[in-house]
Amino acid sequence: MLCKILQTALVAASLASTCVVQADSVKIGFITTLTTPAGVIGEDMKNSVTLALEHIGNKMGDLDVELIMEDDGFKPDVGKQKTDKLVKQDDVDFVAGYIWSHVLLASMNSVVRADKFLISANAGPSQIAGKRCHKNFFSTSWQNDQTPMALGEYLNQEGVKSIYIMVPNYAAGKDMAKGVESVFNGKVMGKDLTKWGADAQLDFSAELAKAKASGAEALYVFYPGKAGGAFIKQYQQAGLQDKMPLYTAFTVDSIALPKLQKAGLKGVLGTKMTQEWSPDMDNPTNKRFVSDYLNRYGKYPAFYGAQAYDSIMLIKSAVEAVGGNLKDKDAIRNALMAADFDSVRGRYTYGNNHMPVQNFYLREVVTDAEGRWTTKIVKTVYTNHQDPYASQCKM
Repeated sequence: MLCKILQTALVAASLASTCVVQADSVKIGFITTLTTPAGVIGEDMKNSVTLALEHIGNKMGDLDVELIMEDDGFKPDVGKQKTDKLVKQDDVDFVAGYIWSHVLLASMNSVVRADKFLISANAGPSQIAGKRCHKNFFSTSWQNDQTPMALGEYLNQEGVKSIYIMVPNYAAGKDMAKGVESVFNGKVMGKDLTKWGADAQLDFSAELAKAKASGAEALYVFYPGKAGGAFIKQYQQAGLQDKMPLYTAFTVDSIALPKLQKAGLKGVLGTKMTQEWSPDMDNPTNKRFVSDYLNRYGKYPAFYGAQAYDSIMLIKSAVEAVGGNLKDKDAIRNALMAADFDSVRGRYTYGNNHMPVQNFYLREVVTDAEGRWTTKIVKTVYTNHQDPYASQCKM
């Protein structure tokens, strides 16, 4: 704690003092998945957080950063237990991370009721964007519906008349289906919600057969992590790539692409998806992040990592804006709302529900100059897009 005494010598020898309360360190708890097959996503986030802390010299202003990383085991109850530990036992100032919407929904109250700040680096369930919005919640990703909404808009632009939908049966999966359906002008010929969780379904043969028989013009899926790679492989083996073009959200990414390339699944080249970030974004912050990630880990970062990197930089911007006074919650909140930092996606703003208002891009799977499969931006689908639940938030 720093207390500065200002002394003025007058005739009456009066004394005036003011105190600025400054912590000794910034304590950040980070919740992600480090075990189970979904741990590949958590690894991307952990790598990116490590890189972010190195880039800032493990300092935020004059304060050292103390990071406590926890594994949610892909389970809401475990995620809540780990969140409770961070808040009550470790007394962190910020809790960040959260891949999964059902884990975030189970954990959020533990953070905000303790008057701590929660920075979601991925999950963006509709409930938190709307009626369950909170002044201490901020996101460095998106609201779940937005990315599939951008894809639905692209399908309209391409004149696609019918689709078949496949998503996992949990909060984000339902948002991903709803996002496309809310804007797509064509007909949904069928929809499957497959088993999710630690024992998530990885055999999609029955659902692919149904999709093929539906007569749909195209196939839209959302399968993150290991499930995405399994789906792509089975999609190509089913011979659907020339019959039902594949459009995805959060399925074909920098986590899946090296494995798909190693397996020789060339059908993924040229497939399209939407996202708010891409490795080829042309700004200094992103170039440094991607270059250093490639050099350190030998592969491209995924959007999970990009958003995790931004979560650290957002926190840094707020801590430095308040001069390290972590007791002034109103000032920290205002600083977070300003989003006054150089994001890997370029500058963005916050809506009233503390979800980013930002651009969404069409991306295509391509081969880079060194022969690695990656994605590039084809065009902007949405500019400064706000999620559809902000009107339900009463902040």
